[in-house]
Amino acid sequence: MSKDNKLIQYNNGYLNKTPLFQFILISCMFPLWGCAASLNDILITQFKSVFTLSDFATALVQSAFYGGYFLVSLPAAQVISKTNYKTGILIGLAFYIVGCTLFFPASGMATYTMFLFAVFGIAIGLGFLETSCNTYSTMLGPKETSTLRLNISQTFTPVGFLSGIVLGKYLIFQEGESLANKMSKLGDNAEALHQLKLEALQFTLEPYKIIIGILCVVFIIALFTKLPTCKVIEENKDKEGHVEAHVSRPSFKEAVSHLITNKRFMGGILTEFLYVGMQVAVWSFTIRLALDLDHSLNERVAADFMIISFVCFFVGKFIANILFTKFNLNKVMIYYSIIGIALVLYVSFVPNITAIYAAVAISVLMGPGWATIYSETLNEADPKYKETAGAVCVMAIVGAAFVPAIQGLVSDMLGSLQLSFFINAFCFFAIGVFFFMKLKREK
Repeated sequence: MSKDNKLIQYNNGYLNKTPLFQFILISCMFPLWGCAASLNDILITQFKSVFTLSDFATALVQSAFYGGYFLVSLPAAQVISKTNYKTGILIGLAFYIVGCTLFFPASGMATYTMFLFAVFGIAIGLGFLETSCNTYSTMLGPKETSTLRLNISQTFTPVGFLSGIVLGKYLIFQEGESLANKMSKLGDNAEALHQLKLEALQFTLEPYKIIIGILCVVFIIALFTKLPTCKVIEENKDKEGHVEAHVSRPSFKEAVSHLITNKRFMGGILTEFLYVGMQVAVWSFTIRLALDLDHSLNERVAADFMIISFVCFFVGKFIANILFTKFNLNKVMIYYSIIGIALVLYVSFVPNITAIYAAVAISVLMGPGWATIYSETLNEADPKYKETAGAVCVMAIVGAAFVPAIQGLVSDMLGSLQLSFFINAFCFFAIGVFFFMKLKREK
């Protein structure tokens, strides 16, 4: 064991107590990716009109975003393994700033592909951030409270979701008629139509100007803050019987071999894949669903449903944190899943405006999903493989590159965005099965 600023770090990497300032700083990183994720929901609606895209094509925003997560997570884990969590965080913030900056040339080029490239750049930074912060949050204190600690950190995420959707609502979406209606009234006036599209793309830059400023401040604070290493320590005896302690650095091949043969861990990864896919799919199409169900709405008004969704997400997470202290965690998540399935089916098959309120209510049931599945899955791995295990958990975010795209494809095939929501019921079902199996093992 080693002492660091009156903290005791155990050989498994966990601490005897939680360093408050460092924990708050790490938790404040969580809104940063929440903001970027919710802005994607705004971009999907904006890009559909500007570039005249199908539902499947608009979902490629999420594919670029979460595909970036998938590709960078393992390299990020290797960087963290060879250095420390702080380095991973600083690299993530730096790439995030670069990705936001790419929106400016993308706006000038006015091509959908360039915007996808900028979104992909942001995702690289967020892949480093999430791989670092999610696992690091679980390590900043005693092991027995690791799941609760990550849930507390994740409670900050809705602040980012809300910030992103509010920035998008007031800085990207404009007052008056919807962009699609404005474009339809211009008819064959190609020049006026082109100018309107360029103006709409310029509005997409405004939120990213603010985000870049915030990221620079956070980067400076993180750079000058001392953070515990939280690395697993191995003790070996030399030939003379002396104990030598050193940081455990298992090879990448060894770590991956352990994880892919761990059935419980891989079951958690599949569940995380489906959960994130469902969360992003529901949020990606909520604004569009509102516009489809009520043609009198414009984008700015329809964005209010996303604001309420993120409030519901926070409420659901907060309620779950309380329930976890009073009831069995697995049972709470099973009941959340059952109610979630009922709400998804209501959204899909009730053909009136009440369906949008059910879609908003789904966010209550998604509140504790990511953090709880992540932490419970991470606990299935050997502590010395934490960095790689955390990276694989973050890679499961790639579910958001597939499920929204599948829902978009189903929507195009059926000619009904509302009916396409039913695929999310399968995701809730998978979550319920995962925690039901955990409950059976505990009994």
